[in-house]
Amino acid sequence: MIRKPTSKEARKPNMREAILAAAEELFAINGFNAVSVRDIAHAAGANPGSVTYHFKTKDGLLLEIYRRHCGPMNLRRSELLAAARRVRDLQDRLEAIVRAYVVPAFTSGSDLAGGGARFTRLRAVMSAEGNEVARKIIAQTFDDTSHAFIDAIHDSLPHIPRTDIVWRSHFLLGALYYSLVTPDRVSRLSRGEADGGDAASAIEQLVQATVAAFQAPPLDHAAPARRRPVVSSKT
Repeated sequence: MIRKPTSKEARKPNMREAILAAAEELFAINGFNAVSVRDIAHAAGANPGSVTYHFKTKDGLLLEIYRRHCGPMNLRRSELLAAARRVRDLQDRLEAIVRAYVVPAFTSGSDLAGGGARFTRLRAVMSAEGNEVARKIIAQTFDDTSHAFIDAIHDSLPHIPRTDIVWRSHFLLGALYYSLVTPDRVSRLSRGEADGGDAASAIEQLVQATVAAFQAPPLDHAAPARRRPVVSSKT
């Protein structure tokens, strides 16, 4: 039976933060499905009743983790996007739009404002896990902002079908995840000539590569796929 928190535990000002931090760490390492409320409580130095007191359910806890990180990040992205859309030159505007998406994920060392590597890892794990709860939370948190960026890019590249832009935006998100979560790979594969942990360099590389990808010619959807002729097995 889950014990309810005492009045002292319920009032403890840092207990809620301790639970959030513990849940975020566990979800980032193990995924959502494998972590129980009891696991979170143990890692936070609390009892399971404290978790349910503050967040009701594990679903509510994950939603709060996304809200506390993504609220500031989405707000900053929206501010930068509004400024980018006022740029007259289409090439400069496209670069400003991409930068408006990328920069907020890198610029803060705080887990709250910029996402941070731990939360980025959690996002990658949640996306890969395919949990329905996480899928709904991700859609609720990011879809409006994502549509705004896709529309802005399409306005700058009207000759590129929106579906192509959606695909390329999808690839940008994957590159962003990987750049934040495994910067050491860049350092290793460059044999130390590049510092994967250099946020400024990572931003510039990602922005320039993404702009080039968006500007690539659209796929020729009208061209039929080539098929190999069917060879009959009859003699």
